[in-house]
Amino acid sequence: MEQEFYKGRLEQKYEIEVIVPDSIQRGIVHDVIYGELVKGQVNDASRQRYLDIIEDLRARGAQAIILGCTEIAMLVEQKHTTVPLYDTTQIHSEAAIAFALEK
Repeated sequence: MEQEFYKGRLEQKYEIEVIVPDSIQRGIVHDVIYGELVKGQVNDASRQRYLDIIEDLRARGAQAIILGCTEIAMLVEQKHTTVPLYDTTQIHSEAAIAFALEK
């Protein structure tokens, strides 16, 4: 999430300021994804940790959160926060369906 591949495109092409979790928070995100979510485990304690990170990002100026990994939507849903969430899996799926139906 901190690499130019993602940040650079959003900042340069769309003029969106990208705020990423700090290194400790990125470690938490990684550990929850690979230690729990990929195994189908959804834990309330981990959800709260993610919500704490989302709140910190909001406090730092984030106006929305990109759920940039397919598994995150298993843990955090819009009903859990007032910060707008963008589920990239859903966005890509809807775009693929729209593209397929155009043909």
